[in-house]
Amino acid sequence: MAPSRLPAVFMRGGTSKALIFHARDLPTDRAEWDAIFLSALGSPDAHGRQLNGMGGGISSLSKVCIVAPSNRETSDIDYTFAQVAIKEAHVDYNSNCGNMSSAVGPFAVDEKIVSPADGEAMVRIFNTNTAKTIHATFRVSGGRAQTEGELEIPGVAGRGAPIRLDFLDPGGASTGTLLPTGHPVDVLDVPGVGRTEVSMVDAGNACVFVRAGNLGIVGTEMPDELDRRTEVLAKLAAIRQHASVAMGISRSLDEARRKTAIPLIGMVSPTQDSETLSGERITAPAADLTVRMISNGQPHRALPLTASVCIAVAAKIAGTTVYGVTSHLGESGIRLATPSGVLAVSAEIRKENGRWRVEQASLFRTARRLFEGFVYF
Repeated sequence: MAPSRLPAVFMRGGTSKALIFHARDLPTDRAEWDAIFLSALGSPDAHGRQLNGMGGGISSLSKVCIVAPSNRETSDIDYTFAQVAIKEAHVDYNSNCGNMSSAVGPFAVDEKIVSPADGEAMVRIFNTNTAKTIHATFRVSGGRAQTEGELEIPGVAGRGAPIRLDFLDPGGASTGTLLPTGHPVDVLDVPGVGRTEVSMVDAGNACVFVRAGNLGIVGTEMPDELDRRTEVLAKLAAIRQHASVAMGISRSLDEARRKTAIPLIGMVSPTQDSETLSGERITAPAADLTVRMISNGQPHRALPLTASVCIAVAAKIAGTTVYGVTSHLGESGIRLATPSGVLAVSAEIRKENGRWRVEQASLFRTARRLFEGFVYF
């Protein structure tokens, strides 16, 4: 039997890459989507390389986006994100990908889903996974999203045109509440780990943050080193699963093991001298804190963008583990030292009737269309 094929575009968005489909080209029965996405990306692959598909063997390169015109008055397009597991036959729709959020606005312009005038344009994106709105602002030239520019972002070679992402009211994206337990810090009693202080925060995506020192590491370890520290990854996985139950994301630890996308888990530490994957030096004064994130069980080589939003928010809430290691909070935002470099994120947060509310979080990305055509599955 000849393989089937679907029109698709392959794009980089921030530090991720994904296949992007028009919703109109996919089966109306969403139960059929998983098999298509798994085959197209090359999963499941026991070797972890996805050589038989478009995936790249790491979580940031095993993604699918689905885009459609929006019927909502407050948005121009609807965007659904799918995280495709690498070694397992599993597709997760429980979270948003902030990095790929930077690609779907330009995709919508290039595909004529929206047709703004040349100049600065804003595409209003409704993310169906989190029921949250993102505004993407970028320049349009000749009816297409501008690609060339001078912005260089950590983890991506070369420069590109800036895309400003504004995450509107991102609190409670996964659980409905910014602080799902009601506390800025909690103590989880995790077998094999012990009593561990964590902060469980939900802005952009649900995240749990633990101090790197509590796990016996410095906090500047590179992804490959963390991959070798299997005992640390096992502890992080156990903490993440217990946090998932505590946040109400999962009803049991078994369910938490199956929900691999959220909550994301990260290790935070005070700003300190470190190196990047490219060998460049980050001096302690160049950042406000140091972060290492785990995404779908793998050490992230940069930062998931929604986790960056969550960190920027948590850094402004007194008592959180993130707040406790943050050296400085300027009006222009917070600087996060990551394995790929320093990322700046801003968040507008205030208290209303004794409860924290995030008005918006903002940062800049670049994106590039890599190819268009058909993907076979």
